[in-house]
Amino acid sequence: MSAHPNPATVQECLRVGAGFSQGDRNWIAEQFATLDNRLASFGADRTEIEVSVKDREAPGQKVTLECWIAGRQKIVTTSSEEDLHAALNDVRDDLRRRLNDAKTKQEPRNNRHLREQPLPAQAAAVDGELVEELPLPGVPEATERTT
Repeated sequence: MSAHPNPATVQECLRVGAGFSQGDRNWIAEQFATLDNRLASFGADRTEIEVSVKDREAPGQKVTLECWIAGRQKIVTTSSEEDLHAALNDVRDDLRRRLNDAKTKQEPRNNRHLREQPLPAQAAAVDGELVEELPLPGVPEATERTT
């Protein structure tokens, strides 16, 4: 189940750019369908994907896949594979890796409990008197402590 009422899908967010025709769009969307699981955590209205090719079917062709997700940096992947199908798979797989890396950087790694727990209190008080100061994660400790 996704976090968005209208999750992003390749079919909904894909645009074809230079070197491709609208007739190629469905074929490309089928090749990129495995991205749907990764894109589902983003809203369709906040996500765009564009694929283009320079010098199609010529030596030195270059396929570019760009992904824009609101609130994040644009992701650009490229491939110089000679076979168009292989180049599309290459940029698709690279985009999936980069989306996974971006997601991992924003969440605590491999610990769902850390994502769901609030930060601990800075100090514990008993009968209105400061008993112990607890360190906050990521905050350097003060040089003096009140007891």
